[in-house]
Amino acid sequence: MKIVVLDGYTLNPGDLDWSGLEALGQCTVYDRTPLTDVEEIIRRIGDAEIVYTNKTPLSAEVFDACPGIRFIGVLATGYNVVDIQAAKAKGIPVCNIPSYGTAAVGQFAIGLLLEICHHIGHHDQAVKEGRWSSNPDWCFWDYPLIELDGKTMGIIGYGRIGQATGRIAQAMGMHVLAYDTYHDEELVNGQCRYVDDLDELFKESDVIALHCPLFKETEGVINKDNIAKMKDGVIILNNSRGPLIVEDDLREALDSGKVGAAGLDVVSTEPIRPDNPLLGAKNCIITPHISWASKESRQRLMDLAVKNLEAFMDGNVVNRVN
Repeated sequence: MKIVVLDGYTLNPGDLDWSGLEALGQCTVYDRTPLTDVEEIIRRIGDAEIVYTNKTPLSAEVFDACPGIRFIGVLATGYNVVDIQAAKAKGIPVCNIPSYGTAAVGQFAIGLLLEICHHIGHHDQAVKEGRWSSNPDWCFWDYPLIELDGKTMGIIGYGRIGQATGRIAQAMGMHVLAYDTYHDEELVNGQCRYVDDLDELFKESDVIALHCPLFKETEGVINKDNIAKMKDGVIILNNSRGPLIVEDDLREALDSGKVGAAGLDVVSTEPIRPDNPLLGAKNCIITPHISWASKESRQRLMDLAVKNLEAFMDGNVVNRVN
């Protein structure tokens, strides 16, 4: 079989290998493919039977021009870049890769929180600039330092990743309020309970972490009206999907101090636009969508991409989204 990977660089910038796919067919890997150049996408796919994409769009036009496609693998959990109904109409299974980054994303959410609480990077830089050496006292800090023990974290979306974040939060002595359409009562304990009403979560939480999918009902869940229901000085974390937040509203709340700080690994348009309002906001940490990108996480993604194709070849399609 001919296998084409349209945009493999973010998965494998050189520290992994493609041997698993290479063992299954003639494999061509492109680091990047122009996202808006449909003709180039079609040219690169050619007569390949197996196509892997991360962010390169695959439309009905592509499927019409490449009738040899038999399988589409998405090198991610999200699959909105593929017209899955057009693929289904052509009899092409589209398979994603769920759950590969659960531990990494939960850990990163807590990493954002700890950076907000201690500003470790800032104080490290201050030491190296000589500010400690020239300080009259034996220690100094120029941001408020926050202790998390006893505080409450509200987690919107309590699936695998939300639960991973919740476990770490509880280990640090925090109480967890979980909001999700599905309640797993086995997770309820003296430090963790479900809430049925988002308003309760907004009212009671010192920290709010977003781990929900981007659906119509969750888009813009962090907005001016909901921020008004939150505690003064609340901390907001988002390493799920950027459009969960109305960015102008969050900017206003950060600058006013209503929101004490935000830690974001995702924004509404990626890469971030130079005019994104959050770039100039007070107390806002922004990282470039890297929660998922530990080597261990990417290796799991690579391994599952291979297993998805092996299952397809054996006639037992797994992780199909269409």
